[in-house]
Amino acid sequence: MKIVFFGTPLFAATNLNALINARYDIAGIVCPPDSKKGRGKQLKPCAVKEVGVANNIPVLQPLKLRDNDFINQLKSLNADLFVVVAFRMLPKSVWNLPSKGTINLHTSLLPNYRGAAPINWVLINGEKETGITTFFIDQQIDSGSIIKQEKITLTDKTTAAELHNTLMNKGCDLLINTLNSIKNNTVIQQDQEHNSAMSEAPKLTKELLKIDWNKTANEIHNLVRGLSPFLDNNTKLKDIAICPSAWFVLQDDKGIQKRIKLHLSEVISNNYDKLQIIKTDNKTYLHIITNKNVISILNLQVEGKNPMTIQQFLQGNKINEDFLIS
Repeated sequence: MKIVFFGTPLFAATNLNALINARYDIAGIVCPPDSKKGRGKQLKPCAVKEVGVANNIPVLQPLKLRDNDFINQLKSLNADLFVVVAFRMLPKSVWNLPSKGTINLHTSLLPNYRGAAPINWVLINGEKETGITTFFIDQQIDSGSIIKQEKITLTDKTTAAELHNTLMNKGCDLLINTLNSIKNNTVIQQDQEHNSAMSEAPKLTKELLKIDWNKTANEIHNLVRGLSPFLDNNTKLKDIAICPSAWFVLQDDKGIQKRIKLHLSEVISNNYDKLQIIKTDNKTYLHIITNKNVISILNLQVEGKNPMTIQQFLQGNKINEDFLIS
């Protein structure tokens, strides 16, 4: 069974490597054109292309997926199946080409959380479980027949970075199991439900990233972890495209404002009479009082600085009652 693999980031590259190691016949790879990255703005390939080059697999990098030359190149590969992981939406002229269809690996338990940012939204919404799904692509976004699924339990400490890695690794096994069932003609498809009650996962907006301190501590904490690139207090995910971080503005006693990314937090059960008040011993903790419970800041990043623990931040910043947040 010949396969063409479509993907871009590390998540997809990890799954591609798993297919190569499982001895699947990868006839070609499709990924975006090289992009300018870093301070020097040099053209650099995406993670999926790097895997393709390292394994001597032909790589196609079309500017437009409907381009006739690109489609003819795809046809010449004579693939039986297309596999899509973390790539943009395909036109029917592409996904309808292979005889065995085109499958996608999606990071939620479909039909819930269709869309671009399921990893973030399940955490922002405080879900207790999520999962990963393989399905056949059709004309609507993430709406095709489900092939296989696996559930993942979430805690109130799970971050976007942590969930990304969990689903990335779980996805490898699920994808291989899916391909085996397609190869052996043992696929059992399940149609998805289609109704307005299903949760969605739209693209993240700039407005979403700014913390609204009028919300409850739980809501703020879920936003923080749903956007956090940190696996733990000291380890940051290298590929942080899906983890843009929540942020707020801290104004000091001189009126100087600084934008601060909040990477890690926890909720402390406590109720005060006044809201948005900062409580700290200027050594070990910094608490923000909300209208329900308290946010304890664990890890943050001041604009222009590296990420740091709250203890490191307080060593160089003495907070008093004249400091304000917004």
